Amino acid sequence: MDEPVAGHTDKNFVALAQDFTVSEALAQIRRQSADEQIIYFYAVDDAQRLAGVLPTRRLLLAAPEARLRDIMINRVVAIPATASVLDACELFLMYKYLAFPVVDAERHILGVVNVSLFAEETLGLSDGEGTERRSMDEVFEQIGFRVAEVQKASSWQAFRLRFPWLVATLSGGICCALVAGAFEATLATRIILAFFLTLVLGLSESVSAQSVIVTVEALRGRTPDRAWLLRAARKELATALMLGGACGLVVGLVAWLWRGQGVAAAVIGGSIAVSMVMACLIGLVVPAGLHRFKLDPKIAAGPVSLALADILTLLIYLNLAARLL
Repeated sequence: MDEPVAGHTDKNFVALAQDFTVSEALAQIRRQSADEQIIYFYAVDDAQRLAGVLPTRRLLLAAPEARLRDIMINRVVAIPATASVLDACELFLMYKYLAFPVVDAERHILGVVNVSLFAEETLGLSDGEGTERRSMDEVFEQIGFRVAEVQKASSWQAFRLRFPWLVATLSGGICCALVAGAFEATLATRIILAFFLTLVLGLSESVSAQSVIVTVEALRGRTPDRAWLLRAARKELATALMLGGACGLVVGLVAWLWRGQGVAAAVIGGSIAVSMVMACLIGLVVPAGLHRFKLDPKIAAGPVSLALADILTLLIYLNLAARLL
């Protein structure tokens, strides 16, 4: 797992000039006699640096006169030549791509790692059948098992991977304590607010965690763009409004029946509704942002989202109480 991934690349890849038309690109592919294992084609600039990636389907369905620079995917996930086999495995698991280009420091393509050949040659997952005949889900799953075995072998590595993101939880908790301290007088004069504080934070955290899980699953093999984010936000907002409204109504009704304080019950219910909507959106935006910056949303999104949801919920809850009570 510590070997350089550059030693396991396939040199039989097709690099196409980004200024080629589709018809010119197809002609070059035929001349190079690309083998059947190639899944993606890569576009390069005048200096032969990686500029974009062209999935086979996109290339075949494009108009013959279209320029590659206009149809290629500009944001390419590439593996640096200095990366290890373990690093490559983690990228396969994170993005579920079928191949990655391996590049040097100047972004020149040195080769390509194909998930099937990579798993068979490097990880020994052929078991007599060959990975070509097995589903990609099974290949990714077995790569995951192998990575998990390696990661479990070192507690220090697990600590280094996970602790930085737990700092977000620590920071969020400290910020919440400071916020609560700033509203000490409000909490002291309206003790009913303290009774429901844990519930308010818990609902916000729960709905944020649900949104994180849904978003991480939706991001598999996808690069989130503005259109996707807007569609997802509209859907999540509609769901959040219903969840927040229902939970706020139930809790507000319980608070009113229990203590008979109508305004306080309205504040508690209303803050739950608003904070749950905001927490849902945080659970969408944080994983999408982490994914866009090539950070693993599965590990990082949870602590970051929960910390932000806690701080925002407490600010909404106590500010609303201070203004209306």
